[in-house]
Amino acid sequence: MAYQNITASLSPADIQEIKAAFATIQAKMPFLVTLSAEERRKLFKMGDKRLAFVNTSLIAAQSNKEILPASFDLDEFVRDYQLAANLTELLIGLRQLTEQVDDTLMAVGSEAMGSSLTVYDYVKTAAKKTPGLKTIAEQLGDRFKAIKNKPANKAAVDS
Repeated sequence: MAYQNITASLSPADIQEIKAAFATIQAKMPFLVTLSAEERRKLFKMGDKRLAFVNTSLIAAQSNKEILPASFDLDEFVRDYQLAANLTELLIGLRQLTEQVDDTLMAVGSEAMGSSLTVYDYVKTAAKKTPGLKTIAEQLGDRFKAIKNKPANKAAVDS
């Protein structure tokens, strides 16, 4: 669907339900871990190509159990592979959702900034003749200058 002006809202109840859904997801996966940068660096990485390698290794192990030492835990290997495959599927959905939320935030943020700039222009004009608006016009002007003067990469992170 092509982007059009976004006219939507989230009620406090909706936000609470979404947060509850996040909590439910986390509760369903109590095994999730947080790795340090060093831990991430040291671990084997399994992307799409390596998932196929692991799958073939698993089939080979299941078909040829006699070549494996008794200390090799084939059941744990099966669980690890199945969990990796399941998490990969879930991650694809989460990434799609994250991308949609990020894109929507960018679009609606742009709309809000556009409206803010229009209001700022009206306030600046009205401040010349309307008592009490000069201070607001100056505050908006200061904030606008601060936004305008931020480095591009920082503005993208902060916005």
